[in-house]
Amino acid sequence: MIGIIGLLLAIAILIFGAYKGLGALPLTLIAALVAIVCNGIPLWEGFATHYMAGYTGAYMSYFLLFACSSLYAKLMDESGCATAIGYKFIDWFGRKNIMLVTILIVSVLTYGGVSLFVVVYAVAPIMFLLFKEANLPRHLTMACLITGSATYTMTALPGTPQLTNVVPTEYLGTTMTAAPVFSIVCAIALFVLCMLYCTWAKKKAVERGEVWTYPDNVDPALFEVKDRSVLPPAWKAFLPIVVLLCVIIIGGKFVSDSNMLATSAMLLGAALTYILNFSKFKGKDWKALLGEGLGGGISGIGGLAAVLAFGTVVQNSEAFQNIVDWVLGLDMDPYVRGVFATSVFSDITGSSSGGLRLMYQSLADTFLNSGCDLEILHRLTSIAAGGLDTLPHSPGLFLMFSVLGLNHKNAYRHVFACSVFIPVVVVVVATALCVVLGI
Repeated sequence: MIGIIGLLLAIAILIFGAYKGLGALPLTLIAALVAIVCNGIPLWEGFATHYMAGYTGAYMSYFLLFACSSLYAKLMDESGCATAIGYKFIDWFGRKNIMLVTILIVSVLTYGGVSLFVVVYAVAPIMFLLFKEANLPRHLTMACLITGSATYTMTALPGTPQLTNVVPTEYLGTTMTAAPVFSIVCAIALFVLCMLYCTWAKKKAVERGEVWTYPDNVDPALFEVKDRSVLPPAWKAFLPIVVLLCVIIIGGKFVSDSNMLATSAMLLGAALTYILNFSKFKGKDWKALLGEGLGGGISGIGGLAAVLAFGTVVQNSEAFQNIVDWVLGLDMDPYVRGVFATSVFSDITGSSSGGLRLMYQSLADTFLNSGCDLEILHRLTSIAAGGLDTLPHSPGLFLMFSVLGLNHKNAYRHVFACSVFIPVVVVVVATALCVVLGI
């Protein structure tokens, strides 16, 4: 019991500290200390073995991806490509529909195969230009980013290549297009509810007189273009993105290592941006470009690594195993059990794919022998994984906030509405209907 209380207290510290603006590293060290002491883990083992395994593991897994993604975004900024893309979307859709346009841009990239940890680098410069032109406050970019990347395109749309849709196939024998009609209905529900919230949030922000401001680490001169003729042609701006997407989508059919594929795609996108816009880089300080571009990946991965390190400590605690055993011992309808167990594990780990994998490792055989519709179960658990995984201690949030120059205090409310509350409502209603109708 003391161990479980310790885990809950540690998570509470993460949430409270995040809202107070405490950095991810000191925050997770304090929270990990609480979890370690309350669970009787030897202090040195807890930090030197478990915490550092999670921290260094994040760098080993994601460093090259983050560095190349950051370089790509930097070159898109400096060349004017991001600005050109933003203006083209404004020409097509107008300033009144900026939030819808932004959500659709993120959705296309995510559904096309770009990782949630990468897409923020690709779209941040475009969002800055769009929201500046519409004079909307920057915190609304988080509502658009989270809606387009972490809701229906991540969990509900059939065929999405995101891990939350892949993991169930490994255990249930289903395909990534499992329960297509049911999936599309759930996806529409998620999209409509998120759009209603985004529209309401925009209206309230305008009523409060909130306006656009740049992040501290962004040069406003890159987005203050008086003569659009100096910008690259639209085809030069869009081509690197199109090639990047093609590499990820087509390459995914032949290359099993998605991390390597995404890293290669980002590096190719950066090279193409430079080659196509060679004249735009004449006279620029290449030492600064490379330093700031690649260095941006280090600042982005630091917060992610710290939160993953804390998660590793949690998963090695006795209290965590007790929680797992308790959840697995509950006698429920297969759909309800799958959704509930996935939600609990995703909450504790702060990861949708991590929670799903942990749940199926323990319950897959039970589901296979239950007689329930495995395709429906696949979809319900995928949507459930995209709910409580984005509570304030979620690793991905620290990365997104860092790139957008935001924090929990000024932007988490949008995350909670779009990526916690709405997915939970949708999956609860969908699960209840499936049980009642005997689907």
